[in-house]
Amino acid sequence: MMKNLGSKLVLIITGIFIFFPLYAATEFSMRNGAEHTHGLTTYRWIFEQSGFFENLAITARITLLAVILNLLIMVPTVTWLHLSGQRYKRLVEILTILPLIIPVVALATGAQLALPSILQNTVYELSFMYVVVAMPYTYRALDVGLSGHPLATLTNAARNLGASWVRVLTNVIVPTIRPSILAALFLMVALSLGEFTLAQLLHWSTFPVWVTNTSQQNIIGATALAVGSLFFAWILLFGFTFFGGKKSNTVQEEA
Repeated sequence: MMKNLGSKLVLIITGIFIFFPLYAATEFSMRNGAEHTHGLTTYRWIFEQSGFFENLAITARITLLAVILNLLIMVPTVTWLHLSGQRYKRLVEILTILPLIIPVVALATGAQLALPSILQNTVYELSFMYVVVAMPYTYRALDVGLSGHPLATLTNAARNLGASWVRVLTNVIVPTIRPSILAALFLMVALSLGEFTLAQLLHWSTFPVWVTNTSQQNIIGATALAVGSLFFAWILLFGFTFFGGKKSNTVQEEA
C-alpha cells in the first residue's frame, strides 16, 4: 500500500514539474504583447517569416535520407549480431558510444573529409553525420527489441521453408520488431529536427539553424517556436506509438 502511494506521489510530482513549465511557456507564447490578451498571433508570425518553409523542406529531405540510411545499416547489423556475431557485440557497443564521446567539432571536420567528394559540398552530408550521431540511441532501441524475441527460432523456421535472407529480414524480423524500429525512427527524426551544431559548423541553413536565428528577433516568438517544436515531437511520438501498436496487434492476430 505504501509502495503504491509512493509511486503515485513520484508520478504526481514529476507531472507537476513537467506540466507547469510547459503551461507557463504555452501561456507566454500566446500573449499579444501589451494588449494583455491571448491568441495565435505569434504562431501566425512564425509561418510568415522568410525561410520557414524552405528550411523546413531542406531538413525534411535530410531527415528522410538519414532515416533510410540508418535503418538500412542498423537493422541488418543488429540482426547479424544477435544471430551469429555475438562475439563482436561488445565491440559494436563500444563503437556506438563513440559519437557521445567525440566532440562535435571533430566530427564535423573529420567526418566531412572522410565522405566522398560528391557529398562534401552538398547539404546531404548532414544525413550521414546524423546517422553517426544517432547511432548510440538507434542501436540500443533495436537491440532491446531483438533481445525480447526468439530470433534464432524464427529465422531457422523461415529458412527451412525456403525463404531467402532478404525475405527473412523483411517478412519475419521487421514485423516482429516493428515497435523498436519505430522507436529508432522517432529518435532519428527527433535528432534530425533538433540538431543545430553540425549544421552551423558546416554553414548549412537547416530548420534548427533558422529557428535559432529567427528566435533572436522576438522573445515571444522564440518561446512559440520552442513550444511548437515540442508539441510536434509529441505528435510524432504518439503517431509512431499508435501506428506501431496497431501493426503489432495485426501481426499477432494473423499469427
